Amino acid sequence: MAEESVKFGVQTEQPIEDTVVKVFRCSKVVKGGRRFSFAALVVVGDHSSSVGIGYGKANEVPQAVEKAVKDAKKSMHTISLVDGTLPHKIVGKCRATQITMVPASAGTGVIAGSSARAVLEFAGVHNVLTKINGSTSAKNVVKAVMDGLLKLRDKETIESLRGVEIEAVKRW
Repeated sequence: MAEESVKFGVQTEQPIEDTVVKVFRCSKVVKGGRRFSFAALVVVGDHSSSVGIGYGKANEVPQAVEKAVKDAKKSMHTISLVDGTLPHKIVGKCRATQITMVPASAGTGVIAGSSARAVLEFAGVHNVLTKINGSTSAKNVVKAVMDGLLKLRDKETIESLRGVEIEAVKRW
């Protein structure tokens, strides 16, 4: 499914892709046995600095995934990236989960667990190192990665906020 985005007056086609991070099954015991319901955690993005996460619940898996994709498309955000990596080191937090994301040199790849990898790859990050401290539940990890990505600021933004010119130091 392709959606059009307008950047700097030029129309480009950016296909929005999605992936299911995890499907959760819940059961309720009733008179006739067990009744199951499902929840899906989904990440959507265009692999070039736009990413969103969604969560949907239904009695069948396909409907839960469909609801989650719809929710994720509503919550899409644009991320500041520099040459396929992060502009600076950042720590994202969600409840008992803390994830540290460090920019890496070209060719390193995405060194992360499956939940964090999904968000980072759909955001367009190609080189990053990550470390999760605390809880590793998929819901918290995905939210913590999004928290960290939304805190990122590029050099131009910081210069305009502070009103001074910053000299970039490349450390890797």
